[in-house]
Amino acid sequence: MVLAPALMGAQAARAAAGIERLREAARPMPAITFQDAEGAEKTLADFPGQGLVINLWATWCPPCVAEMPALERLARTLAAERIAVLPLSSDRGGRAVVEAFYQRIGLTGLGIWLDPRGAAARALGARGLPTTVIVDRQGQERARLEGDAAWDTAPFVAAIRRLVGPVAAPREPLVRT
Repeated sequence: MVLAPALMGAQAARAAAGIERLREAARPMPAITFQDAEGAEKTLADFPGQGLVINLWATWCPPCVAEMPALERLARTLAAERIAVLPLSSDRGGRAVVEAFYQRIGLTGLGIWLDPRGAAARALGARGLPTTVIVDRQGQERARLEGDAAWDTAPFVAAIRRLVGPVAAPREPLVRT
């Protein structure tokens, strides 16, 4: 029983350390392209009005692998708020490699998104993997974090909600009398 509080304290410390590494800065997003699981080209314009958590990762990167379950839990937590988690894999083997990895570790709540030539990572100026970029609903980069993090912890979820902004309320139809 003594081990559980120690583990909880370690997780809290890891989450707090991660939040300190989250660099906030509002700036325009570069034009990036990536692929969905079927190989169709996608851009940020395919996600209008959504907040995005873009995670640059690879199956051969130990810190990337360590944070994937937390990213999956984050995706489930924020899905109803129109905040999408896009893990862009730089694995050259594409869908087959990512699918096998997801099956091996039991991930079922993340989409397969591919950046096999690293074009999105270069356009974003990533210095290494993993790198995560938070994009607000207007398509602006609001923050980024280099390295792994406990994305599903309360401090990160709150920061992402704040940075992305609220979901726009549906417009009332204009009624003329």
